[in-house]
Amino acid sequence: MSTVTFDTLQFVQTLTESGFEQKQAEGMAKAFRNAQEQTEAVTKADLKEVELKMENRFEQVYGELSLVKWMLGALLALAITNFAKQFL
Repeated sequence: MSTVTFDTLQFVQTLTESGFEQKQAEGMAKAFRNAQEQTEAVTKADLKEVELKMENRFEQVYGELSLVKWMLGALLALAITNFAKQFL
């Protein structure tokens, strides 16, 4: 996961320009930064990596299912052959 940079000085300046007192703006910036540190941000690159892993895993599972399909087909053909031998 990645970290997101946060410019606290500009955040405080924006708040003070909007009418907040300096102490209030600094407190909000500190609280926002602390909240941001406790979360994990996911980037598009992280999502793409997970998507590629899932695609590879699905391809592997699809290959295994194809093998099972052919094995069941052969087993069914063998069972039908044995069943037919009883009547011949």
